[in-house]
Amino acid sequence: MLTPEPIAHIYLDAAGVAWIDRTRIKVIEVAKDHLAYGWGAEEMHRQHPDLSLAQIHAALGYYYDHQVEFDRQIAESVARVEELAAATADSPLRRRLRLLPKQSA
Repeated sequence: MLTPEPIAHIYLDAAGVAWIDRTRIKVIEVAKDHLAYGWGAEEMHRQHPDLSLAQIHAALGYYYDHQVEFDRQIAESVARVEELAAATADSPLRRRLRLLPKQSA
């Protein structure tokens, strides 16, 4: 029987969050860049030269192995942001700012 190898460059913290080793970058952040911008590993490496191609490929591989869970987390995060934005759309600060005279450029 074959024993699967753990994914190199990825570790889980005590809360079960996947991180890229020797960095402070979560796997979900790489997944978000991939989804939001359509970046592949090479473009991510150009944008984030502190990550090696091996680390980026490992993060993308881990994302695809757990895509349903990551996509659920991302959707929940977007929903929370939209709720917060809606809740503060007419905040006292925004009302005061709207009352300020417009300045021309």
